[in-house]
Amino acid sequence: MERMQLLENWLKEQFPAEPFTLQPASADASFRRYFRVSFDDRTFVVMDAPPQHEDCTPFLQVAEILAAAGVHVPKILARNLEHGFLLLSDLGNTTFLQALQSQADLANQLYGDAMDALVKLQLSQQAEGLPGYDETLLLRELNLFPDWYIARHLQIDLSEKQKTVLHTVFTRILQNNLAQPRVLVHRDYHSRNLMVASPNPGIIDFQDAVYGPITYDLVSLFKDAYIRWDEERILDWMIRYWEKARQAGLPVSADFAGFYRDFEWMGVQRHLKVLGIFARLNYRDGKTTYLQDMPLVMEYLRKACKRYRELHLLLNLLDELDPVESGPKIGYTF
Repeated sequence: MERMQLLENWLKEQFPAEPFTLQPASADASFRRYFRVSFDDRTFVVMDAPPQHEDCTPFLQVAEILAAAGVHVPKILARNLEHGFLLLSDLGNTTFLQALQSQADLANQLYGDAMDALVKLQLSQQAEGLPGYDETLLLRELNLFPDWYIARHLQIDLSEKQKTVLHTVFTRILQNNLAQPRVLVHRDYHSRNLMVASPNPGIIDFQDAVYGPITYDLVSLFKDAYIRWDEERILDWMIRYWEKARQAGLPVSADFAGFYRDFEWMGVQRHLKVLGIFARLNYRDGKTTYLQDMPLVMEYLRKACKRYRELHLLLNLLDELDPVESGPKIGYTF
């Protein structure tokens, strides 16, 4: 309550003698919260990022880099870093996910716009100043899987043999990921962080951007934890992206099959991380809704592991730990 009072007082300083209303706009998986500030004739968004938990500086730095790259991100209109408040332009209140749930036939148009924006983002000349998506960070993310998904969610203690299998597979995954060309990576470029806007898309939640593997954001976009697309459609979108990227001079492989393999292997890293994060959000942070998103992520992971002989070790381990037959069959409809 005290923070809300602080926030309202700060907004009153920004807009003296102008009455406004404050409504929750969204909350993300961190301590950040967003509110929509409404006046009679206009709206803004205010970010509340408690300084003891969140640092606004990366958000400000990445917003500047992305704006310079020519993609649509919120403008920073006012800031109070002492209290962790940012006043932002409003990119609207319709995410790609919301739009697609009500109008699935918009998919090709929305994803075409998302690919065009991604190419611009990846062409950024300022990306090398960002933190590196290096072995340390990639491995730290992979370890969320044994720490939170296996130990906490499945409540299983791995045997020494199983730990060795996981280590072997992690090494193979990292070798692929680290060999890929590097560009600016948003890290959560998916349907909840892309807003239907003009120009489209409006991009949010970019503060964790890094300099890393070129296929990473494509996994976030096309193998999205929150919405399912069939593999034929994903393949079609990947070909379209690959052609756009080659035309723009991005460092994608001249061989599409090799590029698609890199995309799938990058996906394995992300899916393992996401399963660990969703478990952590549930058990540590009490955000239970993420459990319902786990089955789709696990399906992506298993399908990729089936396709590549070097990942069969991981598939066998998943079968040992969490046999598919033991749970109810889950169907997805849109």
